[in-house]
Amino acid sequence: MKKLLQRIRAATKDENFMHMIENLEVIVSKVLSIFMVVVILVAITDLAIFIVKELFTAPYAKFNTTIFKTFGLFLNVLIALEILENITAYLRKHVFHVELVIVTSLIAVARKIIILDLEKVTGVDIIGLGIAILALSISYLIIRSSNSSHSR
Repeated sequence: MKKLLQRIRAATKDENFMHMIENLEVIVSKVLSIFMVVVILVAITDLAIFIVKELFTAPYAKFNTTIFKTFGLFLNVLIALEILENITAYLRKHVFHVELVIVTSLIAVARKIIILDLEKVTGVDIIGLGIAILALSISYLIIRSSNSSHSR
């Protein structure tokens, strides 16, 4: 019993505990990266099926709406790739890269705008997306200028 208590105390010391947490973070990140690869493969498959099915069989008049859906699916793949890049960057350096997160968010908002059906949204929705883009762009500029001044 005494040895068990000593092992528990040793495991809960700050250094040992933090080491266990870091190991857990790495394991979770690896599992997430594997899942993200699966998501990317499924998204690419979905995109390929959609392109073959819609673009080659859709009537000409429907081409405009089909192309916007295609752009949305392409951007889904790009967003998934950016998320995978965020995870792998974390695995390399054990630090979250805020710049990558902001770029991923910008791509997601751009996707939303590209696939937006202007007949179904209100002006408030468009204003909200504009504010989101403005805030993310300013954040990106701040982070970018901060990173470039630190690297000099």
